[in-house]
Amino acid sequence: MASKVFEIDSHDEESTSLCTKDGSVDCYGKPAIKSKTGGWRGASWLLVNQFLVTLAFTGVEVNLVLFAKLVLRQSNAESANTFSTWMGTTYFFSLIGAFLSDSYLGRYITCIIFQIVLNIGLVLLSLSTHFLLLKPQGCGKIGFLCEPHSPLHVAILYISIYLVALGNGAADPALATFGSDQFDEQESKEEKSKSLFFSYFYVALNLGSLAAETVLAYIETSGNWVLGFWICVGCGGFSFLVFMAGTLRYRHMKTTRNPISRFAQVFVSSVKKIKLQVPANGEGLYDVREGNDRKMHHTKGLMFFDRAAIISTEEEHKLLEKSENPNPWSLCTVTQVEEVKCILRLLPVWLCTIFSSVIFIQMLSLFVEQGSTMDRKIYKFEIPPASMTAFDIISTSLFIMLFDVLIVPLYVKIVKREPKVPSELQRIGIGLSITILALIVAGLVERKRLEFASSDGKETSSLSIFWQIPQYVLVGVAEAFIYVAQMNFFTSQAPDGLKSLGMGLSMSTSAVGSYVADTILSVVMKITSTHGRHGWVSPNLNEGHLDWFFFLSAVLTGINFAFYIVCATRYKVVEMEKRDEAEKEEEILTRFDSSAEK
Repeated sequence: MASKVFEIDSHDEESTSLCTKDGSVDCYGKPAIKSKTGGWRGASWLLVNQFLVTLAFTGVEVNLVLFAKLVLRQSNAESANTFSTWMGTTYFFSLIGAFLSDSYLGRYITCIIFQIVLNIGLVLLSLSTHFLLLKPQGCGKIGFLCEPHSPLHVAILYISIYLVALGNGAADPALATFGSDQFDEQESKEEKSKSLFFSYFYVALNLGSLAAETVLAYIETSGNWVLGFWICVGCGGFSFLVFMAGTLRYRHMKTTRNPISRFAQVFVSSVKKIKLQVPANGEGLYDVREGNDRKMHHTKGLMFFDRAAIISTEEEHKLLEKSENPNPWSLCTVTQVEEVKCILRLLPVWLCTIFSSVIFIQMLSLFVEQGSTMDRKIYKFEIPPASMTAFDIISTSLFIMLFDVLIVPLYVKIVKREPKVPSELQRIGIGLSITILALIVAGLVERKRLEFASSDGKETSSLSIFWQIPQYVLVGVAEAFIYVAQMNFFTSQAPDGLKSLGMGLSMSTSAVGSYVADTILSVVMKITSTHGRHGWVSPNLNEGHLDWFFFLSAVLTGINFAFYIVCATRYKVVEMEKRDEAEKEEEILTRFDSSAEK
């Protein structure tokens, strides 16, 4: 019998060592084998997919402001608001996608469904532009506006671009988290690769944006909107094929229960037991494991919710007798309570990162409108104003690649030890401070542009568009600090069953940032356009004061930065239980004991 026990234990230990430790499964629902699934062999397909999806989406995004002005005949403020609202809705959909992928569909199915929606939207946009909007023929260029459209035609356009928003926004957090699922954080080598994945994911996003904001921006600005949109359709369709091609290589994490009901249970249970005394240091609270998720350690603070895990006398009798499972609306686990605390503690940091998205939205709208009035000629070539965002993308990608691939490895090689790099919260803070500088520079450039403004009433200036390079580069460096750190921070601090929701929170800052940008612009225009004045962001920028608007944004961002410092210094890092080999061995012995009894 002893030799038999040894043989079974050896076999189980060998099979366990071949599989991942984080509970991931392959496409057949079996434990994922390290050598055949996941890692860079699975993540590479997702990086290529992200590049192509971003190219397709950004092909619509990059010139939407100009499309609204030239094809829909909207003013500068109206087109900026159209863009801000659309971008905000795009990232709002990320929360919906995150919720569905965590609780019901899983990351893989969520990506499939919403990438199909994205492609439907792109096809409808291409068809509606070709057959309904570009009238008369050849319109849609700078200086050649299209004729007014019927409400039906405009409605079809809005349906198409919001389908694009839904498809891209809902799939994004699932795709990013699905990519991180390909690496087992319980393995030291894969844990480092998991952190590196977010950097490469953001680089893939930026490279897709770069291709769209140079090639597609030039095609569309020259009036070839239909060709540009059909290229987006091709990229979107090919990206879907790439995603499906990696199916056999992917690792999958099992879906969890509905987080909304779990959160509600904690709130209801806490209210029911509001008269009970919370035990010191969390002693005696209901602390059991649920499924394969790691337990979260009890933390001090927000002690009101600890009441949900207090075991009443009646519940104690039921637990001892094992007569029935506890009512989840009366008794919650410590982990369930800590999930609520975790999300609530993330919210102040989340709120403070919104202004970084406000700046990004301004770059994609007001920076482009500013550039469209400047001297865009270089020899005989005319630079599309949206293509200047290439400097933002290049600076972001170069900074990320140089830091992770060159600077850190070179430092380790020289000093023979790992560098103490800034934490995620510190990097976000550095990025926020750089955005303030970027806005000040943008305001100074606008003042210079006004000095060279045309005096004949035209919305032009003889100042070269290359004066915009510093503000784009500064925004790019700020992005490198903020967005990669945001993705790492929100996913690492989110509970096991809510990783996509953590990514959704990270991306939803762009949603709220878009609405905040829209609100700020609307309020400023309402105040500054009274008594017959043109307003700071007037239809003719030469008659407004875009510089004052940039300076105001810098002041607001500075106030936000001060609040961020307070929130970041008070934040407590979440501590999760470690999955170790001891638990695996215990499970193996338990299975053997039960089989021996049979």
